Amino acid sequence: MSEDAAGVLLPGFVGTALPDWLAARLRNGLAGVCLFGENIVCPEQLRALTADIRAANPLAIVAVDEEGGDVTRLYERTGSPFPGNAVLGRIDDVEYTESVARSVGRQLRLAGCNLDFAPDVDVNSNPKNPVIGVRSFGADAALVARHAAAWVRGLESTGTAASAKHFPGHGDTAQDSHLAMPVVDRPLEALRERELVPFAAAIAAGARTIMTSHILLPRVDRERPATFSRRILQDLLRGELGFDGVIVSDALDMAGASGGIGIPEAAVRAIAGGCDLLCLGTANTDAQLREIEAALDGAVSDGRLEAARLTDAALRTRRLATELRDDLESIPPEAYDGPAASFDRERTIGVFEIGEAVTVSDGRLLLTLETTTNIAVGPSPWGPAAAGAEVVRVSRGDRIEIPDGLQPVLIGKDNHRHEWVRALIDELRREHPETIVVDMGWPDDDRAYADVATFGASRHVGEALTVWLDRAGQSSQQKADAP
Repeated sequence: MSEDAAGVLLPGFVGTALPDWLAARLRNGLAGVCLFGENIVCPEQLRALTADIRAANPLAIVAVDEEGGDVTRLYERTGSPFPGNAVLGRIDDVEYTESVARSVGRQLRLAGCNLDFAPDVDVNSNPKNPVIGVRSFGADAALVARHAAAWVRGLESTGTAASAKHFPGHGDTAQDSHLAMPVVDRPLEALRERELVPFAAAIAAGARTIMTSHILLPRVDRERPATFSRRILQDLLRGELGFDGVIVSDALDMAGASGGIGIPEAAVRAIAGGCDLLCLGTANTDAQLREIEAALDGAVSDGRLEAARLTDAALRTRRLATELRDDLESIPPEAYDGPAASFDRERTIGVFEIGEAVTVSDGRLLLTLETTTNIAVGPSPWGPAAAGAEVVRVSRGDRIEIPDGLQPVLIGKDNHRHEWVRALIDELRREHPETIVVDMGWPDDDRAYADVATFGASRHVGEALTVWLDRAGQSSQQKADAP
C-alpha cells in the first residue's frame, strides 16, 4: 500500500491501550489516531496511551472531540466541567470564551492530544435541530462568529490545533447526519450571509483545520454531500474563503457519508472532493484499514482519483503533524489544575431563562427525563446527576410517584422534540400544577415545555442549576416564614 494512503487516515480503535496492529501502522506512516470516550479511563491512563502513540510515530496526530460542554471525551465518565458553547454565547464575553477554550487546550496538551475537533461554529437557526443545539454558540451569525474566533484563539494558543465544524454549516437541519443525510435547501448567497460567516471568522483567527459535514446542499451541489464536493471544499472553502489548512472529514462511519456505499468508497470520494485527513470513526480494525488503503490506491490506479490529489492531502496532513510536533516542544503544557473551579457558576446562572410564574419550593423531587441521546453527545453524565444531586431517572413508560410535600422538577433536554416527554409534562402539570419543567437543551421558540431553560447540560451547568434551585427554594421558605 502507498505511504500517501496511510498518511491521510485517522482511525479509532477498541480498548484503552494501543493495539499492536495500530502501533505497527503508526510506525509505517499512519497519520494518527482519533480517541473516543471508550478509550479513556483517567488522566494517567490517557497520558500513557498518547505517549505510546507518539513513541510509535512522533508525528502522529492524536485527535479528540472535546467541545467543552455536552460533547466531551476527556470527561465522558464524569460530565464536562466546562460551560458549553450555548452558555458562552449567551454570556457573550469573548475574553471569557477564549479563557474557556484555553483551559480546554491545556487539558488536551497535558493529556497528549494535539488536534481538537472543536469549536462547533454552526449557527443553530433551527430549534428542532437534533444534533447541534447547545453545541452552537447561538442562532445569530455575528455572535457565533465572535465566539468562534475567540474559541479558536484560546485553543490554538496552547499549541492544540482547532477544527471549526461542520462546514459549510449544520445548523439549519432537522436530521442527524449520523443516521441520515440532511438536506439544507439554501442558495449560496444565503449561506454567505449566515452559515459561512463563523467559518470565515475561525479561519481569520487561525484555525488550522476545518471539519466537513455530511449534508447535501442541492443549490450548491445537487449530487454530492459537502464531504465529497469539490464545489464546496475546493471552490468555496479554499477558493472563496481562502483556507489553506487541513480539511478533515467528519467521521466516515456516519450514515450521511458511507450509508449505501461503505467506508472505503466514502474515503475515495472524500479525498477526491478535497478532504485531506479522514476521520474514520470508532472501533476500526486492521482489516478495515487495509480495505480503505486498497480502495484509495485502486482509485488512483484506475483514474478515479488523481494521484496528485492524494499526495497533496498527505503532504498537508504531514505539514500539520510537523507543526504540532514543534508546538509540543516549544509550548510546554500547563499543570493539571482541575478546571472546574475556574468557571463562574454565577455567570452561568445569569443566562438561565426563568419563567415569571416559576416558584421553587423548599422540598423538591428532581426527575431526569432519559431520552435517547444523539451519537455525538454519547453517554456522558449530564445535569444535576453529574453534579452529584439525588435524582429519579424517568424513561418512556415509567410510572411516576410524587411523595406528598415534594415539588416535581422535571429535567430534560430538548423536551419539545420528544412526544412521550411532552405527554408526560402535560400529565404532570395537570396533576401537580406546581411542577417545574427544566430544559437543559435548546428549547423551542415558544418555551411551552421549558419553565426554566439552561442552554446546556454539562456537569458545570448541572451544578449551576442545583445551586439556583437550592437558593430559590430557600428564598421561598424564608418568605413563607417571615411574619
